[in-house]
Amino acid sequence: MASVNPSEDFSGWLPIRTWLQQGEWRVDWCWLGEQRLTRPFFRDDVDQALRLPFNQAFRRETGIQALLDWQVASPGLAPSAFIFHASRCGSTLLAQMLAGLERNIVLSEPPPLDSLLRAHFLDSTASQHQPRWLGALLSAYGQRRHGNEERLLIKLDAWNVFEAPLLRALYPDVPQLFLYRDPLEIVISQLRQPGMHRVPGLLGPSALDFSQQDASAMSPLEFTSRMIGRILEQGLALCRQQGGVPVNYSELPDALWGRLAPWFGRTEADAPALRDIAAFDAKQPAMWFTADSQRKREEADDGVRAAVGRWARKPYEELEKLRHLDQILHTSITD
Repeated sequence: MASVNPSEDFSGWLPIRTWLQQGEWRVDWCWLGEQRLTRPFFRDDVDQALRLPFNQAFRRETGIQALLDWQVASPGLAPSAFIFHASRCGSTLLAQMLAGLERNIVLSEPPPLDSLLRAHFLDSTASQHQPRWLGALLSAYGQRRHGNEERLLIKLDAWNVFEAPLLRALYPDVPQLFLYRDPLEIVISQLRQPGMHRVPGLLGPSALDFSQQDASAMSPLEFTSRMIGRILEQGLALCRQQGGVPVNYSELPDALWGRLAPWFGRTEADAPALRDIAAFDAKQPAMWFTADSQRKREEADDGVRAAVGRWARKPYEELEKLRHLDQILHTSITD
């Protein structure tokens, strides 16, 4: 590690917020020490850390240059895989299983990464800097805070699939997965419990945006079906044009010790621990996992089925074709 001044040493600190303030991008840091990121979402680990007396007394806020300087002084692990998803389709389960292995650093939808991926929507000058900012941010997250970490695995927000080309250009050899499921099940879940991107205007500027006029004229069902359809279309483009690997929710958790094992470095010794984690609800780890696909399909009325059929069914079917081809290729290679 290069020598650094105490004011420039961020050992044990992680970025928890990036934002634009009066034309300058800022970074908020939080002390996590050796605390591993093991909760369902990055924000859950941050909330836990912010309760520490130290973090209530001391905070660090810097310009984004400090992030770039920290990368030079202390380069972190480079990403080993990016996990994109269509929402409500097992990505949290996959992240939780991977986080159960101490050699992995697993980021689950960190808000600072989302902010920098979409920085160009807020700042017209950001595009020329985004590759450097993103590289420095992921380097900060890839610090070996325990010393035994081997892989940095990143699960992004559902709408970040539109920024996949930016990450692909920055990390051309890093595997990219796209998790999805029957859009009927996703739409039912989003109607029942809306995510941030399901509420028009809540997410902020993104490639997922509809015009305000169009969005206001849509019913919740139409908006949700079209939104999921657009994410699936982008996931399809990721798999067709950028070498992304399509993974259906129905394959989990078995795919992790099957065709996905090479990307995550899973060994036979890992299997018992991974199976134990898979038995619990990914977003509520204190509860047992209960399959809900059949219940969601039964909940869908004719109107939901028609809307999904019109706006989301086709890209799903094309993803399934790609997935089956990928499975055939994997089987032929391993036989």
